[in-house]
Amino acid sequence: MLDSLHIEPSGVPIYVQLRDQLLRAIGAGILKPGERMPTMRQVAVSLKIDLNTVRHAYDALARTGAIVVQPARGTFVAEHRPEEDPGARARRLDDLAHRTIASAQAGGLHPAEVAQRILAITQQKDGTS
Repeated sequence: MLDSLHIEPSGVPIYVQLRDQLLRAIGAGILKPGERMPTMRQVAVSLKIDLNTVRHAYDALARTGAIVVQPARGTFVAEHRPEEDPGARARRLDDLAHRTIASAQAGGLHPAEVAQRILAITQQKDGTS
């Protein structure tokens, strides 16, 4: 997993690049729910970046619920959440949708194209293409 991570001199903050690459790995199933994540130190050494930068990326992932930090045990890809109240779920969906729209627009993409691609990828993963 560590060998697939890389940092590019693109002007995009390093922690954002790392966060996005880890999210892609989770979304693609490379990192599976419940799987232990590489330690922050392992990532920092592998990428030759500051430990605080990795911590910033991991903190961002934890805030979104993509990973779970368990003190003295490690960091793990989040398991699928049990059903939550509909209001909280709607807020999480809205938050994700707004972040996705902003990210798409910042990258010069139309949000509808992103939505179509998300559906196509999901169908491929589910074997329903």
